Amino acid sequence: MIDLNADIGESFGQYTIGNDQSILEFVSSANIACGFHAGDPSVMHNTVKLALKHDVSIGAHPGYPDLQGFGRRTMSFSPEEVHDMVLYQVGALYAFVKASGGKLQHVKPHGALYNEAVKSFLFSSAIARAVSIFQPDLILMGPSGSELERAALKHSIPFAREVFADRAYDDKGHLVSRHAKGALIHDTNTCIERMLDMLDQKPVQSINGNPLSLSGDTICLHGDHPEAVLFAKSLKKALIDKGHTVSPLNSFLL
Repeated sequence: MIDLNADIGESFGQYTIGNDQSILEFVSSANIACGFHAGDPSVMHNTVKLALKHDVSIGAHPGYPDLQGFGRRTMSFSPEEVHDMVLYQVGALYAFVKASGGKLQHVKPHGALYNEAVKSFLFSSAIARAVSIFQPDLILMGPSGSELERAALKHSIPFAREVFADRAYDDKGHLVSRHAKGALIHDTNTCIERMLDMLDQKPVQSINGNPLSLSGDTICLHGDHPEAVLFAKSLKKALIDKGHTVSPLNSFLL
């Protein structure tokens, strides 16, 4: 069983970003922006209702307070501040989920917050502590073997190993910076083959062409580029054709 997740609800004010309506037809879990790096109260509420309409499990997608940089810029915060901003954002999204008659399934940090938590136990522990205090059966999402996984174990919360179909990895299994050449993989067939190899426990190639072992419970799809919907449809079909079941995390991790 494998989960497909996508970052959605990233519009705000007069700005419309992404293909939420279409991408929700092909994923099993949605990471909804919580108003700091993207989204606003109305967008959050409407996105929650849209996800429930498509029977897609909902996760909070907290980030740094950085609308101008889309949460992808490194910012200077203490672990305690990170704890509080994650708790604040998860609580805000939960209000709309509860009001709409749904359940919150997971939490996935966004952008620079995600990247820093992957490598820093202080930051990952602050995030995991906020999740555990809020709702200890919420699933924390992050890369296998990362500090986020270690923090989830420490705070006794479930953890989902995430891999990216359309992002390149370095030789250590870390995501290549978006600013580097080749960081984004645009060829649909290449992305699909990489994920099928991973699920068959075969090595995939790093950006330098070296074999790399990846393992995952959930595959992230990005919905903010023109080919996103076609790619999501193609990947889901390929997974099913190979005998895999696409299902939300709470159906096989809890």
